[in-house]
Amino acid sequence: MSHTVTITRATTVSTGHAIIVNSGYLGTLPGLLKLAQLLLGAACVGVVGYYLEPGSYRYNNQKPELFYLLVAVACLVGTFCLLTACLVSFTTASMISKTIYEVIYHGVAFILYLAAGLTLIIEVNHQKNNYRNDYDPYLAAAVMGLVMAGLYLLSTFLANRTYRGI
Repeated sequence: MSHTVTITRATTVSTGHAIIVNSGYLGTLPGLLKLAQLLLGAACVGVVGYYLEPGSYRYNNQKPELFYLLVAVACLVGTFCLLTACLVSFTTASMISKTIYEVIYHGVAFILYLAAGLTLIIEVNHQKNNYRNDYDPYLAAAVMGLVMAGLYLLSTFLANRTYRGI
């Protein structure tokens, strides 16, 4: 019995570097969640960063605001790196969701945002008179933090399902 085998070779040469964007990732639920986390996280950092008053008499008592800002910045940087990696690499977008990394990252971000949002909302409501004109922005930031906790919880749930292969 004889078989015929045909081998074809193709060689591609490129002179420049092309950046390919995996724009289809933003059409998926995990991609949209990461984009929402990035945009809302930037708003959280912006509000608290704008109203934080270094140099004022109240600065020493702004521990809840500083904790919130630390959590918001850390999660913003982490989510930015994760989203950027998924957008510029098809392999990363398909492989990272199958690892435990996303489950751990989103789970930790959920816990941190929940703690920071609750701490800030309790402090703002407890010390209402000390906040005067800054009460509404800080209350809004605390509520945004709780919404962020919800987004990260949903991301944790989706990442866990993908990791388990469900």
